[in-house]
Amino acid sequence: MKASGFRARVRAEIVTELKAVAWRHLAADGANLSLRAVARDMGMASSAVYRYFPSREDLLTALIIDAYDALGESAEKAAESAEPGLARWLAVGHAVRDRALAVPHEWALIYGSPVPGYRAPEDTIGPGARVVLLIGRILQEALRAGRLELGEPLTGEFATELASVAARFGDDMPPRLLADSATMFFMLCGAVNAELFGQLANSVDRDRRGFFSFQLGQAATLAGLTA
Repeated sequence: MKASGFRARVRAEIVTELKAVAWRHLAADGANLSLRAVARDMGMASSAVYRYFPSREDLLTALIIDAYDALGESAEKAAESAEPGLARWLAVGHAVRDRALAVPHEWALIYGSPVPGYRAPEDTIGPGARVVLLIGRILQEALRAGRLELGEPLTGEFATELASVAARFGDDMPPRLLADSATMFFMLCGAVNAELFGQLANSVDRDRRGFFSFQLGQAATLAGLTA
């Protein structure tokens, strides 16, 4: 192996370990992430960490992108294994919930309270849009197959804004369909947040999965997605 290849492999291994340590800190301490604490756990000088992540914000960005991509991958795998239409939406919704419950600190980083002083760069947009774009594709497929009753056209200033976004997806993405996709996504996130952050305590304790399924069904109904 060439020296450059060896160095690249070593660097990748150190980056992976740095991120693993950072995730442990986020799981224990929330968004209060310290590069010095990460360096200490790695047995490295603080200055050495900056060779891999020039700032705490760079490390947070790497973690955020990883979290978005892992969530997107889980949702996309679930979609591939389900029948088109309503079943696919339900599969995606449950995959998102399952991922959030399995690694709540990852979910909290991307959909919880904003990290003070951190502003996400454009690098996070693509990974962050994977799930909502997947929902849009599910609705597009359902519309083509006659399994979706599209609601009334949008009105208002926001309709013009959404029309310009929908145009990027082609002629078969009406603004209303884009709005329904985003609404389903936000309802999905809200349902997960309610469970993950304790809002269901003393109300739904025994069958939260069942209640979650009910909420997914309601979101589908609002969007006109039928079985």
